[in-house]
Amino acid sequence: MIAALDIQVTKSGKTRVHEIDFDNLPFGKYFTDHMLEVDYANGEWGQARIRPYQPLELSPALSALHYGQSIFEGIKAYKDRDGKPFIFRPYDNYRRFNISAERMMMPAVPEDLFIEGMRRLIDVDRDWIPMKNDFSLYIRPFMFATDDAIGVKPSDTYKFMILLSPTGPYYSAPMRIYVEEKYTRAARGGFGFAKAAGNYGGSMLATAVARQRGFDQVLWTDAFEHKYVQEIGTMNVFFMIGDKVLTPDLEQGTILEGVTRDSAIEVLRDEGYTVEEGPINIDDVVRAWQAGELKEMFGTGTAATISMIKELVYEDYTMKLDTDKWVVAPMVKRVLTDIREGRRADTRGWMFAV
Repeated sequence: MIAALDIQVTKSGKTRVHEIDFDNLPFGKYFTDHMLEVDYANGEWGQARIRPYQPLELSPALSALHYGQSIFEGIKAYKDRDGKPFIFRPYDNYRRFNISAERMMMPAVPEDLFIEGMRRLIDVDRDWIPMKNDFSLYIRPFMFATDDAIGVKPSDTYKFMILLSPTGPYYSAPMRIYVEEKYTRAARGGFGFAKAAGNYGGSMLATAVARQRGFDQVLWTDAFEHKYVQEIGTMNVFFMIGDKVLTPDLEQGTILEGVTRDSAIEVLRDEGYTVEEGPINIDDVVRAWQAGELKEMFGTGTAATISMIKELVYEDYTMKLDTDKWVVAPMVKRVLTDIREGRRADTRGWMFAV
């Protein structure tokens, strides 16, 4: 347990938790009673505050609005069978948050502020954590530039916040994915590895076009040849070809180092599967499908958890798979869910007690 952090807590006079239908929780629609907020100025972090969830008063000249210095994370909290709250792998998200901050020329957030601030906020709003399979409390830490000035330079001031949102499954059914060849998400030397707001803003047009055609998301390819797969809009991607599970590596700096991705790799290897991280040419995926060697495709992400892909469309090829016969993706999802919800021993220390 990290040392106690001085946090000023102002509680809401009345909870809204009883107004929420916990059997129907669309992702990111409802927020808990409180939020954490702290400002950075003059080279240091100020007083951390937990206060009632409410709008912010911001300047029209806010630096983040004009120049895009904005990053975030996605984490989840669960309750075990005894109703005790736990956070899944928060230190990994903390590390990734500061990697994003460094790339976007933003100050690092101290560990105690990130972890203990999150823990205290969840403790205040613990009644909002659903106790239902595939449901969780989504945690959104984020930071943005707050200089009240227009000028292309790193801001001198920032705001770090954490919001909480009870949520159900992000993708409740197997997905249809379109392989994107026109638009580009990230290139070597860019910031594709950072969880920066701009990465998501720049992806929306391609995703909207794909959805107009009946797809759920796009599978991004490299910026130069549009041949090597990167990641799906909200997830890392895995292919089971033959008896191996393949996923793109992180060497090019163009995809997010997913915490669920890493968790899935560990589970797969523990269960005896061979996992290879490396370049994946989409033409090799097509050839594997034609030969009957493409067995499963799935995505991994904090919001999406483990999401099965029933159809992948690339050029004139429509690769369909029968998800009812799958073994690997359901196994990974079951193991991770059981660890998160306390039905399986947490031998890796992934679950952080609130």
